[in-house]
Amino acid sequence: MELFTGRPENTDGRLEKEIRVYDLLDSLGIEYMRTDHEVANTMEACNEIDAILDVTICKNLFLCNRQKTNFYLLMMPGDKPFKTKELSAQINSARLSFASAEDMERLLDITPGSVSVMGLMNDKENKVQLLVDEDVLAGEYLGCHPCINTSSIKLKAADVWEKVLPAVKHEMIIVKLVGEE
Repeated sequence: MELFTGRPENTDGRLEKEIRVYDLLDSLGIEYMRTDHEVANTMEACNEIDAILDVTICKNLFLCNRQKTNFYLLMMPGDKPFKTKELSAQINSARLSFASAEDMERLLDITPGSVSVMGLMNDKENKVQLLVDEDVLAGEYLGCHPCINTSSIKLKAADVWEKVLPAVKHEMIIVKLVGEE
């Protein structure tokens, strides 16, 4: 893996949704580092990418309520256990579960293994609520996928909170997860 500054010089063979992420970041004047890699669909693979980017990639979970009327994108540290009961109490949504791949693709234009805060740019109707564990806010940088799990980017966390979220018309709700029953 090699570290690059900004978008790929050659975008042949890259998906449109990945290019849209670079277009958004560039239009907002956000600097970022990028690396290309094999499919990263485990936390172990992400740990290798973390070392190259020198950042911790968040665990991103796409969740919904039982009725499938409320959808959530949860960003949390990768090493923190996730307990649905703990989160449910904080957001007043009983019976949270993982949302389907179909809903993920329909609402965020991403597939399992590629879940990222960048997918919110594709949620034009604001159907997905962003939830961010307070520990994620403590970091200076964020690592995430540009809507595809064969690339990863590193950018300043403040740029995500202060530039990307307003540009894609989403707000975050801060949650406190301790990983206990």
